[in-house]
Parts: sequence; structure tokens; C-alpha cells
Amino acid sequence: MNRPMLLAATLLLLPGSVLAQEADLAPILDRAEALEPLETVLVSVDGNLFAERGYHGSDVDDPTNIKSASKTVVSALVGMAIERGLIESADQKIADFLGGEFPDDPDPRLDEVTVGQLLSMQAGLAPTSGPNYGRWVASRNWVRSALSQPFETDPGGRMLYSTGSTHLLSAILTEAGGDSSLDLAEEWFAPVEDFDITDWEQDPQGIYLGGNQMAMSPKSLLAFGEVFRTGGLAADGTRLLSQDWIDESWTSRTNSRFTGDGYGYGWFLRNIGGEEVRYAWGYGGQMLYIVPALELTVVMTSDENAPSAGNGHRDALHALLGEIIAAVDPGDDVQARSAQ
Repeated sequence: MNRPMLLAATLLLLPGSVLAQEADLAPILDRAEALEPLETVLVSVDGNLFAERGYHGSDVDDPTNIKSASKTVVSALVGMAIERGLIESADQKIADFLGGEFPDDPDPRLDEVTVGQLLSMQAGLAPTSGPNYGRWVASRNWVRSALSQPFETDPGGRMLYSTGSTHLLSAILTEAGGDSSLDLAEEWFAPVEDFDITDWEQDPQGIYLGGNQMAMSPKSLLAFGEVFRTGGLAADGTRLLSQDWIDESWTSRTNSRFTGDGYGYGWFLRNIGGEEVRYAWGYGGQMLYIVPALELTVVMTSDENAPSAGNGHRDALHALLGEIIAAVDPGDDVQARSAQ
């Protein structure tokens, strides 16, 4: 059967609500091409890929630097390490793993910082992101440099967004797991067919950069998001994460002072289009959205070299998601599945 005939046969088997959703999405995604930095959009409902678009010469299979959306991947790896007993819990002190890297005469509050506080950006240490990022990655030892930052708040205080915090998590994973963060990711996500990290920067000691400079294709990022959307399962039913860890990750523990959005363990939390949304966000507009009530997973990638916050592009992507949500009417079929 040739491809057009196969497509026609497939469409005949789809319920009318699915065809209607696809038809409603098409003009939305057509209009999205006007967003100049936008490169790809993928829309999946209940594990079915409804739409995929590449803009301005981009392709959904090509690796892209997902920037800080990689913080969400590192957070998932920490959950996996906890469930394997390599880390006791999110309440375990980081001194158990990184005490040898503490500065001479450290602030006593460093002994109180927990794994969970790194996950939620509440360690209290001065950020190494933003204007401090270049100086931090120019240091000879990124772990020691992050641990040597002065405290701006007590541990557990307000959110201080810092790539240094997630890099410390990568160092903890390396210490606890006895292998690199990349090797652990490849092993633990092996049941996810499309999951693939094609490139990832390392620090001078060989520790993979927790929270930036990770390359994945949009399809790979979608496959990662589907693990959370399904409650921790790979497509073949293999359990990768517990529902309890996902619930913990999606529990708001603090708020971004820039957007007011909630923040859990590596996930931002926001209401978009009348639905509760969990999302990962990377510089430039590298987005992974999950809308649990609609069984909806959406990936959007953008030019990695252009900002997305101050110029309004991130808000435009949120608005695009709102249009997608409006087009994806859950209908009786999804509501029935949710009730099962």
C-alpha cells in the first residue's frame, strides 16, 4: 500500500473528534510561522502525535540545544536515583555527596542544604545564572565555584534561579550513581525509544553540565515529556518514575520573581487557557508543556541564540499553547479515559 493510500486508511479509522482536532490545529500552526524565532512544534494527545511542524528550515528530528529545559531532565534523573536507593530522599543533605568540595571555612548553612532545595532553586546560594554565568563557567572547578557562592537567603527561602544548583545535582548523580550523568540517562531512559541526548557539555572535571547545553531533538524531548504525562511509564509499560515523584515534582514550592509562576522540582507551573500546565523552559524558547487534564504534551523549540523573556517570545509561545488547548477539546473519549 503506498503512502497516500495508507494515510487515507488510517484517517478512516480515526474517530471524528480526532479529525476535528487535527483540522482545528492546522490554521493555528499555520499562523505560528509568523513567530520568527519559532523552529518546531509537536502536539501529542494521549500518546497520539496529532501535529508536527518545522519552521524556517528546521526539522523535528534535528537535535537542538534545549538550554535550561535540561534542568527538568536532570530533575527526573534525581528522582530515578532516589527510587533506586542511590540517594536517600530529597531531604538528604548535599554534604553527604559534595562535602569534599566545600570551600575552606564554609558558611555553616552549607551543611543544611538538601537535594530538594537544589531541585526547587531554594538552596540560598547566590545564582550563577544570568550576568554571573560567564564568570562561573570560566572557573577551573564549577562545582567548587557554585558551592563557594555567598548565601543570599537561608536554605529553603525564596527562589534563586541558578544553573549552579542543577550542576551540583549532576555532580551528586555522578557521585551517587558511580557513572556520568549522561551514561545514567542513557541507561535509565533506555526503554523510551525516541529518547536520545546527542550532545552535552562537560565541566573541566568531566561532569556533565546540569541545566544547560544539552542537545536533544524535539521528538526526543516529546518522548521525555510523555514519561511524565503517562505517570512515569515508557510506551511498553516499563515504569521509569513513580507517580509519587511526579506529584512531588509538580507541587509548587516557590515562585519565580520574574513571572510569578510556581516552581516545583525542575518544572514551572502555570494556568494557561484555563488549564493547569506544567512546563520546562529553556533560553530562547525551548518549551515542553504538559496539560494533564487533556492528556496533552506539546514541544516548541526556537532559535537558541535569541532571548525569549524580555522580547515577549515566551509569552507568545504561552499564547500559542492556549490556542492549542482550545483546539484540543477533550471530548467524551478523553473524559472517559480519565475516569477509568
